[in-house]
Amino acid sequence: MRETTAYSGSVLPRTYESQNCSVARALEVVGDRWTLLILRSAFEGVRRFDDFQEALGIARNVLTDRLTRLCDEGLFRRVRYQERPDRYEYRLTRKGVELWPAVMSLLLWGDRHYAPKGPPVVVAHRGCDGALTDRFVCDSCGAPLGPNDVEARPGPGA
Repeated sequence: MRETTAYSGSVLPRTYESQNCSVARALEVVGDRWTLLILRSAFEGVRRFDDFQEALGIARNVLTDRLTRLCDEGLFRRVRYQERPDRYEYRLTRKGVELWPAVMSLLLWGDRHYAPKGPPVVVAHRGCDGALTDRFVCDSCGAPLGPNDVEARPGPGA
C-alpha cells in the first residue's frame, strides 16, 4: 500500500515508483522538512538523540522515525557510546556526508532569498574565517571547502 500525506486539501504520494527520475528517488529519502534539518544539525556536529531533539524542537517519535529511516538508508550509522542504559550516537556515513553540498546550496539560496536582515548562520572556513561560497570555496583564500573545513557561526540575521 502506498503511503500518502495530506497537503492543501489534496493527497500527494510519498513514493515515486512510477517515475524513473533520480531527483524523485532522492526525495523519497531526504524530501521531508525534518530530515533536511536533522542533516543540517549533523553537519553542525550534533550526534546524540537528545541533542537533535533539543536543537530542533522535534517530537521524539518523529525524530526516532527519521533517524531510523536515515540509518536504514545508510546516511547515518548508530554507534553505542554508553552501556546500561544503552545510548547511541548517530554519525554521518560517507553517503550522508555526500549530501553536504546540497544542504549548503539550500542554505545559501535561503540566505539570498529569505534572509532580509542577513544570514542567520555564516558557514566560515576554519583556516582563515572566510565565508563559504556557492562554488564551495572560501571567499577569502580561495581554498576548496568541505564539511570538515568549516564551522557554523551566528550571522548578522541571527
